[in-house]
Amino acid sequence: MRQRHKPWADDFIAEHEDIFIANPNKQKGNWSDVFGNDHPIHLEIGTGKGQFIIGMAKQYPDVNFIGLEVSKSVIVNAGEKLLHEGLPNVKLILADANLLLDYFQQNEISELYLNFSDPWPKNRHAKRRLTYHTFLKQYEEILRPHKSVIFKTDNRTLFEYSLVSMSQFGMRLDDITLDLHELCDETNVKTEYEEKFSEKGQPIYRVKARF
Repeated sequence: MRQRHKPWADDFIAEHEDIFIANPNKQKGNWSDVFGNDHPIHLEIGTGKGQFIIGMAKQYPDVNFIGLEVSKSVIVNAGEKLLHEGLPNVKLILADANLLLDYFQQNEISELYLNFSDPWPKNRHAKRRLTYHTFLKQYEEILRPHKSVIFKTDNRTLFEYSLVSMSQFGMRLDDITLDLHELCDETNVKTEYEEKFSEKGQPIYRVKARF
C-alpha cells in the first residue's frame, strides 16, 4: 500500500537521534555501544509501523532490537510509537536491506525477523523478495552461528517460494507452521498486518530456519 508523503518526516527523524540512528554504516561492528550493553541484538527487516518490534521489546527487555525500514513515511510511524513508549532497547534505521553488509559485521545479529514482506508476485521481480538467495547470503553473514531467521506471511505463494529458496540454500527448517494462530502461541507478537489478516480468518504462515 502506497503511504502518504509526510513533509515533517525529515525534521522528526533529525530531532530524535536517540531513536533513529543516522548513518548506520558507521555503527557496523559497534551496535552494542549504541545500546550501551552487550545484550543480544535482534533485527527486523521491514519494520513497518513498529507494532511488532515494540511488542517484542516489551516482552524481552534484555534483548536489543533494531528495526530497518526503507520507507521514510512508514518508519516515522514506528518512531512516534517508540517515542511514546520510551523503550531504550529499540533503535530504528532508515535503510535499504540490500546493503545489510554495510551496516552489520559478521555474527553481529542473534535473530532476524521477516514479517509480511512484499511478495513481489511477478517472476521477473523474484530477486527483490527478502527470501531470495542474495538476501539469504547476507543473513548468513550477519547472523551468529545456529541462530534463526523467522519469517511470517499471509501469502501462501510467497511462503512456498521461501521454503524452497531456504532449502536450496542449505538452510535447516526447524519449525513450519501453516496456521500460526491456531496454535494459540502466547509468545507470538502480532504485526499490524497480522492482526488485520487473522481477524478475517486468513491463516498466518511461519517458518523458523537456520543456516
